[in-house]
Amino acid sequence: MNLFFSSMAMAQEQAAAAAPQGSPISMFLPMIIVVVVFYFLIFRPQQKQQKVRKQMLGELKRGDEVITNGGIYGKVTDLAEAYVMLQIAGNVVVKLDRSQINTVLNPVSDKKES
Repeated sequence: MNLFFSSMAMAQEQAAAAAPQGSPISMFLPMIIVVVVFYFLIFRPQQKQQKVRKQMLGELKRGDEVITNGGIYGKVTDLAEAYVMLQIAGNVVVKLDRSQINTVLNPVSDKKES
């Protein structure tokens, strides 16, 4: 019985050694496809979203009504490179990092409407 199993094992080893190896491209093709799918489904939309957010933060002006990441509604009273002064109540003005602005509710336009 032992002879039978050893001859089967040797036959399987010879068949595996004689089997042709696939080309390297066919072995890596599924991995390449997964990377391409991840790029278009995850990375590219995230880059677009970051671009829109950066543009929104760059276009902030005095008088814009905004919502912060903490959920505070306020009006921009002063701007600097790194921070924003936000009026959240009558005489209450807070200093926030510019990146903490989440949404601009109604941007103030520079053009005067006729």
